[in-house]
Amino acid sequence: MSEEHTARPADERVVLEARGVSKHFPVRRGPRSLLGGPRPAVHAVDDVSLRLRRGSVTALVGESGSGKSTVARLLAQLYPLTSGEILLDGEPARAGRGRAFRAYCRHVQMVFQDPFASLNPVHTVRYHLTRALRIHNRAGNSRQELEEALTELLGRVQLTPAGRYLDSFPHELSGGQRQRVAIARALAADPRVLLADEPVSMLDVSIRLGVLNLLRDLKERLDLAILYITHDIASARYFADTTLVMYAGRMVEGGDSETVTQRPAHPYTRLLLASAPDPDRVTDGEDGEDGGEGRADEPTEDADPAGGEPPSLISPPPGCRFHPRCPMAMERCRTQTPPRFDLDDGQWAACWLYDTPSAVPAGRTGGTAEAPGTGSEAAS
Repeated sequence: MSEEHTARPADERVVLEARGVSKHFPVRRGPRSLLGGPRPAVHAVDDVSLRLRRGSVTALVGESGSGKSTVARLLAQLYPLTSGEILLDGEPARAGRGRAFRAYCRHVQMVFQDPFASLNPVHTVRYHLTRALRIHNRAGNSRQELEEALTELLGRVQLTPAGRYLDSFPHELSGGQRQRVAIARALAADPRVLLADEPVSMLDVSIRLGVLNLLRDLKERLDLAILYITHDIASARYFADTTLVMYAGRMVEGGDSETVTQRPAHPYTRLLLASAPDPDRVTDGEDGEDGGEGRADEPTEDADPAGGEPPSLISPPPGCRFHPRCPMAMERCRTQTPPRFDLDDGQWAACWLYDTPSAVPAGRTGGTAEAPGTGSEAAS
């Protein structure tokens, strides 16, 4: 077999990469330090690393306020970095505006959470898509070519016939149709990376699956790299190839989606899974089938770390940021930030419980902890 037709190594599929990315937002109003130092800052994102590969979906999971959307906006170059770097095709992506920013946007596009807010209500679908095509020089040289491009875009997102939607205003469409238009607008640039910031959270439950299936189909047909941001870890298992878990601005766990959701390593990931609706955990005390005692895998009050709230990101706690809510917290968790510990099957966890093989928590099977990681990439 010729060299051109052999499968490429996985690393050559990496399109977009973040290395040690951090973003701090200065507090505009507030007291300065006693010595006249700088104002405090919100530590929205700290030392985040990830890789997005073509033909693959990476889910970024966490509760509201954990920094997921900030990561997406950093990758889209909508926010300047406080530290770290973003690489496109292995080359540093320079932040800025003008031609450099437009060239970057041809490869990296974003789909926002609220489709009604992301579309101008006074303009039609035709205007939104035509403007995107012209900005990225894909509108053609004639009216006929433009109409063909518009029809193709709406066909990609399964809005057919195109004439039924092109002259409609956003308020005349359903939520699912508006989100499909927003996806079509992102595809007008013919990107290689799609950053989907909770693309189905504003939609009715009955149509969420259709939008996720559409994104999966686009990933396969267009060989897209997709970052799927969600607070629903159950949908991440269904939709994503890789899942990364984020808490209070930091990554705490990552790996294959099936592994992370079936054998969670970090206590916070277990909390997310325990909070997801699961019919298998419903007791059936009325007919006596379960004796009214519930299932063995149902979390107990003692094992539930839900008590408490996420920490302030203006003055985050030292050490592991989850330790105030963690039932397994140790003394070192309160003072030392845990590195990433490599587990089996490419899974990793930033938790001191995995500092030694004998310290693997009870209830997690199929993996023993190894030596501390050395900054391995989140999605590698």
